[in-house]
Amino acid sequence: MTPDAAQSQPYGPCHGVRVLDFTSVISGPLCTQALGDLGADVIKVEPPAGEQARYTGPPFPEPLFSGFLAQFNRNKRSMVIDLKTEGGRRLARDLAARVDIVAENFRPGVMAGLGLDFEALRERNPRLIYLSINGFGSDGPYAGLPAYDMVMQGLTGLMPEQGGNGPPQLVQGGVADKSTSLTALSGVLAALLARERDPQRRGQRVEVAMLDAYAAFALPESMISRSFPPLAPAAASSADFFRCWETADGHVVGVIIQDDQFAGLCRALARDDLAADARFRHMGERFRHYGELVPLLAEEIRRLPSTDFLARARAHGAPFAPVNSVDQFLDDPQVRHRETVHMAHDERFGDVRYLAPPIRFERTPAAISRHAPRLGEHTDEVLREFGFDATAIAALRTSNCIR
Repeated sequence: MTPDAAQSQPYGPCHGVRVLDFTSVISGPLCTQALGDLGADVIKVEPPAGEQARYTGPPFPEPLFSGFLAQFNRNKRSMVIDLKTEGGRRLARDLAARVDIVAENFRPGVMAGLGLDFEALRERNPRLIYLSINGFGSDGPYAGLPAYDMVMQGLTGLMPEQGGNGPPQLVQGGVADKSTSLTALSGVLAALLARERDPQRRGQRVEVAMLDAYAAFALPESMISRSFPPLAPAAASSADFFRCWETADGHVVGVIIQDDQFAGLCRALARDDLAADARFRHMGERFRHYGELVPLLAEEIRRLPSTDFLARARAHGAPFAPVNSVDQFLDDPQVRHRETVHMAHDERFGDVRYLAPPIRFERTPAAISRHAPRLGEHTDEVLREFGFDATAIAALRTSNCIR
């Protein structure tokens, strides 16, 4: 990847949108990274020591640069502003007056204490879209509490089910953080659309609480049986549907929904009698008797090696897949064909492996045009674009407002 190559690409759908990004770790940075993938100019504002991602998630190809940083902060420029100084806060307000989006994921009240909350900033920039990501929302009994992914997983109620017959289990990854970031992305894009349609081009504050976002993402299936209380519990548990199937030499995953898929699986297993069984032949009856069906299928699948079973299942249209490791996923033929994982050359560190932007646009493609930045790499560049001359930049640096 080179700057010339990046400039020769067609513009993404958010080209011309400028983002001032005060977020850190995952819930905010993944959202703003996605805006950058879509073509927005994302300016990452960091404290003098850098944000936490610079110290997290080896490997560290150099100090203050990590694999964690690389995966959540591409397509951004970094500038350092010390918000503990009055000059730094004044500078941040000046920049916020000239951008489309401000994004932050501090606890409620932090930005107000800095004079950088929505009410303060929209006086100078009524077009501003102000994204606030927080743990529990800006009010309520938990509003002031610190919040992390594991806290949300514990609160939301799925850990006992994920643990099965053992102790409660966490999803191994920031699933609450990441679902929150994608919820925030949809909110910001909707706010941009609303501003475009508004004759006065007014912006607005967009708040996304992790508690709300992760519940909306994780709980729809669990709410099915709770939709019209009181109801008797379903005959089949979620563990019957979300299960690994043991094979002769490993495990596969899959679930049978449609009648033709079930018939195909029965053919793959040479058990046409199951497809003809009145308990299982049609979807409604099959769901009511799913608990009876599972052990019958499990016995047959257990007889076959994984590769053999998957070949048969796919040949007959039954939706099953291997239980891959991450490295096996990276080498999967469909993943390689789709270029789901993208390799880009970084002159600093060599080739860097990224997950490609997941949305394909016909005319305005999303793209990876910048690697994650070094701390403060673009401070002077950004300030020059905002009209600061060399003397003004030197004065800011002398007063320790910027680094």
